[in-house]
Amino acid sequence: MASQSPSQASGWWRRLWRIGLFAVILGLIALATAVGIAWSSLPSFEELKSSPNGQMIRVHAADGAVLVSLGPSYGQWLSYGQIPQVMRTAMVAVEDKRFREHPGIDPIGIARSLQVRATRGRFAQGGSTITQQLARNVFLTNDKTWTRKFREMVLALALERKFSKDQILELYLNKVYFGGGAYGVDAASRKFFGHAADSLSLGEAAIIAGLVKAPSNYSPSADASAAVQRAGVVLGVMRGEGLITASQEARANPAGVPLAPEPRQNSVRYFTDWALPQLDTLIDEGNEPIDVWTTLDLSMQRAADVAIRANTPAGAQGALVALDRDGAVRAMVGGKDYVASIYNRTTQAVRQPGSAFKLFVYLAALEAGHTPADTVVDEEVDIQGWRPRNSSRRFSGEISLRTAFAYSINTIAAKLGAEVGVSAVADMARRFGITTPIDTHPAMVLGTSNVRLIDMTRAFAGVSGNGVAIAPYGILKVTTARGEVLYTHESDMSHVLVAPQVAAQMIDLLQTAVNTGTARAAQIGRPVAGKTGTTSSNKDGWFLGFSSGLTTGVWMGRDDARAIPGLQGGRAPAQAFAQFMKVAVAKRPIEQFQTAVTLPEWQLEPDNEAYFGNVDEGQFVDENGMPIDAGADEARPDQTEQPPPERTPRDVQAPDRLDQAWIERMTRGGGDQQAPAPPRERNQPSRPNQ
Repeated sequence: MASQSPSQASGWWRRLWRIGLFAVILGLIALATAVGIAWSSLPSFEELKSSPNGQMIRVHAADGAVLVSLGPSYGQWLSYGQIPQVMRTAMVAVEDKRFREHPGIDPIGIARSLQVRATRGRFAQGGSTITQQLARNVFLTNDKTWTRKFREMVLALALERKFSKDQILELYLNKVYFGGGAYGVDAASRKFFGHAADSLSLGEAAIIAGLVKAPSNYSPSADASAAVQRAGVVLGVMRGEGLITASQEARANPAGVPLAPEPRQNSVRYFTDWALPQLDTLIDEGNEPIDVWTTLDLSMQRAADVAIRANTPAGAQGALVALDRDGAVRAMVGGKDYVASIYNRTTQAVRQPGSAFKLFVYLAALEAGHTPADTVVDEEVDIQGWRPRNSSRRFSGEISLRTAFAYSINTIAAKLGAEVGVSAVADMARRFGITTPIDTHPAMVLGTSNVRLIDMTRAFAGVSGNGVAIAPYGILKVTTARGEVLYTHESDMSHVLVAPQVAAQMIDLLQTAVNTGTARAAQIGRPVAGKTGTTSSNKDGWFLGFSSGLTTGVWMGRDDARAIPGLQGGRAPAQAFAQFMKVAVAKRPIEQFQTAVTLPEWQLEPDNEAYFGNVDEGQFVDENGMPIDAGADEARPDQTEQPPPERTPRDVQAPDRLDQAWIERMTRGGGDQQAPAPPRERNQPSRPNQ
């Protein structure tokens, strides 16, 4: 094929250039037309001043009482001249230094943003001008789509044609969101500094200007140090642009700016922080004021707050969530103090559950054909090099599954896990609502996988509901201020997780743990079923249980996962459960389980996490699930201090092994009537009630 001559190549380039020029002209005409249409439809300056930002939301408890009113907070509208010069200068310097030169969009900023995108593979630097931000805040959403970005540019160009730079900056500073519900500089100044914005200092102006980039990250009330660091960046930019001197920057001293005290918040905010984001998927209305009717029971919430504060060890955090039989969240406490920490340990924290995870081991075993009365041998086992042991450091021989579960015997859980397969145990956990990753090494049966408290509570609620799945929910209905119903919750109770017989057998095991085993501190004077959990070195304590249709989960521990001497699931968490549940179910009818357990006169010491042991500390594995030699105390991970063992009173002699006969005969499910207590030594007095 003959090559093209220079004249032919030149002709192609001329045609290509003409086509490109024509396309650019058409594009400019289309852009000008779009800008013209947008310009003609823009509200007036006075209309924009009076238009609201954000949505007003009133949140109601289950009884209709208003829990909290949320939404935009507005201060006084400040005209351009009333806004301090330092505030106007700081905002322009950090958000749009070419604000006075560009026509609404900044080609230099866009080019720099694209360059960073090409270099780093992602957009790490924004190219939006103040005018674009105003257009987005007033007319658009924050969707990261090219369509929204194009509309934003069109509106920005139209705004610049319709309003002066001073008007645009006035609108922006009075309407932009600064975090904490505050819209506009006056609302932000009153919230963070306790005074109007017309007297802002340079340091205060720098703090407020720094908030726009990420209000939640740099909010002084949420993270004062981050707000101060961001303000330092703002001051540095201002000095670099020659807007302030070095001495002015030094005198500004954001770290020395006094902050207004935050109004006291109660634990209800843990619940609203979890429930309200769900509105985005439940309703489409985003502007009109709405009323949100929730499942929260205020009396239960107060009781939960008191129980967590009263029982959580010093230096530790506690969390509690209570679910009704259909999944309605009746109480949720994510920590001891919402003001000190908004981190919700009920829904956000992931921690090892210890022996509470045995719920899924025994469910898998029961589904595979075992029964609570089946006998197994508590003996030394070796599973792929892992040799679990009981905290009692002894083996009790032939016992029933009911006894093994009640006293949280690790070797039996390991045997069952190996028999049914750890994959079956993991599948059971996922079936019952565990959403976090689950390990499949042999030691997983002792609770080495991280879980969330709300997921574990959901699982226990599924057992309480005879094997029917429940999904936690907090919003009953949403209405407009005029009463129009936008959303109504409908619970789906049709998903069966296990056969009713399997659930009933599991309840048999769970109630035995409360009545005769590790969870006796959770007794409340009516039938209770539940399970304790304690992780190695006393880092986490759990109790999860149910009574009268209400399922409650409690977790305690340190956020940094350090050991807490004396923390065991059968102590503080079970005590918090009992204190809460006595109030929560007081007005509910007593509900008997299918298998009733009656306590004999003789009992073991309360709160032991394993049969005649101290702390349920059987999960001696590293973070990869590999076995750790736990033959000596010094081999235990992070084992710095052990609580003293429970002392057995001299007037009660604990036998070397459980008398299986009286355990089995205590339950109707075992087929026998209650047996008399095991014989005491001669002349041994009765043990007083505890």
